[in-house]
Amino acid sequence: MVNKINKPIKKINQRAWQRMLSGRKLDILSPSPFDIEIEDIALGLSRVTRWNGQTTGEHPYSVAQHSVLVEEFFNNEYPYLNKKWNLAALLHDAPEYVIGDLITPFKYALNNSYRYVEDNLMKAIFLRFGLPANLPRHIEAKIRRIDKALAWFEAVDLAGYKEKEASQIIKKPNLNFERKIIIALSAKDVEKKFLKKFYTIISELS
Repeated sequence: MVNKINKPIKKINQRAWQRMLSGRKLDILSPSPFDIEIEDIALGLSRVTRWNGQTTGEHPYSVAQHSVLVEEFFNNEYPYLNKKWNLAALLHDAPEYVIGDLITPFKYALNNSYRYVEDNLMKAIFLRFGLPANLPRHIEAKIRRIDKALAWFEAVDLAGYKEKEASQIIKKPNLNFERKIIIALSAKDVEKKFLKKFYTIISELS
């Protein structure tokens, strides 16, 4: 999600880019939408774990699976919104294919100094796929609501929290639909699901 940013980070040396498997060289500090590919995002997010990997099950629970579920929950809760906002929901954590998933306590410890990089990446990703660099506030709020709801379910289903304990750090969700218990899938399966969902939404927007 796009947030208020701190001061820009100065480049310390000549190389601030990462080579992706697509062959793109993405400048981390000054990302261009033209260097962003959905296949790189799907691959990266499928291999980045939520909860620092401290989850139950045979497979690590990935940011890609979280993103697919956020879009699914978003669609169930807000079925009449323009589908471009479903795309925003699917991509809401996309910068983590570059910077990884920082757990909330670590974010506080960093005093949000990573926000500049994350926010610039988010803007470039949104622009790459035809979304506004800054989402409307009401859409951002809806995605954030679903994101927090899913985090509560993840805590209970996967991260070893009791409901009372989870509710002490995240407000217990109040959603208008039933859900299935979350089971972590393999990275390969989640990568495919993420790409399938992306192209399904894109086709609906055509």
